Amino acid sequence: MLADLVVGNREFLASWEPVRPDSYFTLAGQAEVIAESLERYEQGLQVPRVILDEAGAVVGRINLNNVVRGAFQSASVGYWLAEEAGGRGLATAAVSEMVSVGFHDEGLHRLEAGTIPENIRSQSVLLRNGFEQYGYAPRYLPIAGRWQDHVLFQRLNEDWARPDEHHGPP
Repeated sequence: MLADLVVGNREFLASWEPVRPDSYFTLAGQAEVIAESLERYEQGLQVPRVILDEAGAVVGRINLNNVVRGAFQSASVGYWLAEEAGGRGLATAAVSEMVSVGFHDEGLHRLEAGTIPENIRSQSVLLRNGFEQYGYAPRYLPIAGRWQDHVLFQRLNEDWARPDEHHGPP
């Protein structure tokens, strides 16, 4: 199911993601991606989820990546949505849910996300979810085969207590 979605959206996603090997677009490749995500979840480094449409069909993925504990208490939000699922508020709802997961379930202080400057739709999703632009990173990630600039966004957990007020996340 997820492999079919990735294959069916390969061309659409190519402008927004790193170049992937052909094996990524196979059932075995997606099984490997899922196994790696679950391993990182068990290690406390990632929180992987799928995005569902109104009928419960999988239409994308969303993750909290690079979860950092200790004093930092931060993670990066990454997501993609199938082309045919766009414009229905599904990405906005998925990011909203992951903000809740990051802040309430995981006890994180900060969530961040980055988009290439041309990805206005994704920037709108982040802004609707309370993220604020805080920076611009030249040649930040290799997207579509070349190092591309990124607009950086963050959202802080306003319920987070200062580290001197307790010994860990709320």
